[in-house]
Amino acid sequence: MSKLWHNNTLRALAFFSIMAFMLVLVGVNQSWSVAIAILNLCIISAIMSLGLNLQWGYAGLFNVGIMGFTALGGIAAVLVSYPPVKDAWQVGGLGILGSLVVLLATIAVCVTLYRKLQSSSYRWLVLSLIILVGYFLLRLVYEPAVKAIEATDPSRSGFLGGLGLPSLLSWLVGGLFAAGAAWFIGKIALGLKSDYLAIATLGIAEIVVSVLRNEDWLSRGVKNVTGVPRPVPYEVELQQSPRFIEWVSNWNSAKLAALDEVARNDALQKLVSDASSIAVKLSYTGLFTAVLLLILLLSVLALHSPWGRMVRAIRDNEVAASAMGKDVKGRHLQIFVLGSAVFGMAGAMLVTLDGQFTPGAYSPLRYTFLVWVMVMVGGSGNNLGAVLGGFVVWFLWVEAEPAGFWLMNTITSGLDDGNALRTHLINNAQYMRVIVMGLVLLLVMRFSPWGLLPEQNGQRR
Repeated sequence: MSKLWHNNTLRALAFFSIMAFMLVLVGVNQSWSVAIAILNLCIISAIMSLGLNLQWGYAGLFNVGIMGFTALGGIAAVLVSYPPVKDAWQVGGLGILGSLVVLLATIAVCVTLYRKLQSSSYRWLVLSLIILVGYFLLRLVYEPAVKAIEATDPSRSGFLGGLGLPSLLSWLVGGLFAAGAAWFIGKIALGLKSDYLAIATLGIAEIVVSVLRNEDWLSRGVKNVTGVPRPVPYEVELQQSPRFIEWVSNWNSAKLAALDEVARNDALQKLVSDASSIAVKLSYTGLFTAVLLLILLLSVLALHSPWGRMVRAIRDNEVAASAMGKDVKGRHLQIFVLGSAVFGMAGAMLVTLDGQFTPGAYSPLRYTFLVWVMVMVGGSGNNLGAVLGGFVVWFLWVEAEPAGFWLMNTITSGLDDGNALRTHLINNAQYMRVIVMGLVLLLVMRFSPWGLLPEQNGQRR
């Protein structure tokens, strides 16, 4: 029995069966709408976990800036799918484009002069002057444009909007945004040791989120962007569709037949409302599952390719790999860009699922450290383990809070409603999720140090 349990295929089947049972249990005891909503977020969490598994499990890159790449994917969803705000473009669009031209021109001039003046003792003085002139020109063009844009109906818009393109396209663009940022960061930071790389990625992630929170003309800042277009129908559209109403009526014909006309109409309206919510969530489930399976397939193929074996060899012994002529930094840059692209796609998917972009909601706890727990619990270096970790950790993170309230209400049921201890325990039941995450991590590290589905390489058993 012990030998069978060490078979990763059987373990995966057992753990995913338990997860399916838990989701069904939520559907039966709470609602199917809640269960499917949790499933959708579990899928997105699994995608993010796969991205980190690429970086840490394959290459040993200690990236704690996941939050920043996810936020870049989120803003990509806005810039691609949200319709343009015409009034804002009229008053400040040219100014923003002019600012971009000035910025790019300053960078181009600096790069050119840096190369041409390599032997000159005045190189840094000239570059400093160019940067200073570019800075003042940029402020001259940028600040009036920003003020004009943010003053344009600030309660409802106050920003430029996007391109009004299909929202599915934004998932790819979110991956490209994050990949571009990762390439730039990797060129600078990947030569650092693991602890310094962690500090650098965390700092850059905070900078990205800070910019999105404060540049209202781009993202509305703390006012949030609502009404981000969806790739699936809206509930109201389904509720007004005669075909959908007829389908719900036929599906529940036995239940509706026993009611009189007034009660039947009320019941049908409630059934249509519930069914429309479930149908929309299931549409998201289909799209998210397709993306997850595609990324999982590509990750598995990459892991078992010569490239994957080389990357793992670099992870296990950089010195030996470098001595054999392998481009260690080049491979690290590749894997860093690929993993970050996955984070960007997941960030764009989250925004389209929520229908809004909330810069203030990006926190290291949710978008970095929780993803690390997913990989550690699932099994670092194992793609299926990363998916399992995403499902398990997110499910526990969501359900720990209502379970905490139920537990505190149960153990204090013998106390008066005004009792100080009862009030304190119930008010702090929401922190049960943090305790649960700590317990899960401790138990997994104690009894299965390499995760629920450990990497199978002949050493980690």
